[in-house]
Amino acid sequence: MSDIDKIKRLRQSTGAGFKDCNSAIQEANGDLDKAVEILRVKGVAKASKKMSREANEGVIALSGDSKKFSLIEVNCETDFVAKNEDFISFVKELSEINLANNSDIEKIKEFKMKNSESVENNLVSIIAKIGEKITIGRSKTISHNNSINFSYLHTVVKDNLCKLAVVVSLQTNEKINTFGKQLAMHIAASNPLALDINGINQDIINKEQELVSEELKNSGKPEDIVKKISLGEINKFKEDNSLLNQAWVMEPKKKVKDIVKELNITNLKINDFFRLKIGE
Repeated sequence: MSDIDKIKRLRQSTGAGFKDCNSAIQEANGDLDKAVEILRVKGVAKASKKMSREANEGVIALSGDSKKFSLIEVNCETDFVAKNEDFISFVKELSEINLANNSDIEKIKEFKMKNSESVENNLVSIIAKIGEKITIGRSKTISHNNSINFSYLHTVVKDNLCKLAVVVSLQTNEKINTFGKQLAMHIAASNPLALDINGINQDIINKEQELVSEELKNSGKPEDIVKKISLGEINKFKEDNSLLNQAWVMEPKKKVKDIVKELNITNLKINDFFRLKIGE
């Protein structure tokens, strides 16, 4: 086999560029298997060098059905790469692996993809091929008994890939497709921090308290008035950021909990939700 044929075969099997393939074949003295290993090692080195860069673009992938949904975020450096076919193909397969492994990132990294290589090795290869930092970010799988999942994708890149995704789980045995879809859209728009007030992380509340106190510190108002204002601001923050207490985007004069009550469906309950947005 000529060197040109070896280069062609190596490019087909690894996706590496002509120059890298030629260099690897020369270094391996024409042994294709050794050349593949050389490229893999060089790919790891290239990938390591790129890890110090910022990767604030990318896509979120959704997989599953009304009983079980999974979301996974894959970041890259530019929006151009987020639309690259190799990148998209990798993320789509990764999304199904995420679903099968219930968003267990350690298991996902070791899982063998269709080419018999692990997700982690494929990630290194695609970084070397595309030339950008690519990372697997946040992920979540939602599945509850006697429940129905609903999803919403915003700014769709292709098929099940987007820039913002929401999954929400409702406990019910009745068909409530319209409300489920609207609730997912509401979560996308309103970005609640928790289902109810008690679910908001105390650290977030403490941080907000610090910001409010700092704003009021030099107001010149009496201390008792400052305390009342501060309490009111924190209570408003809690309501604005808890899903059940938010103003319903379809009818802002009502709260989400009012809409749930008006549906008059026995045992209807919002179990869980997850919102993912690239760059947040």
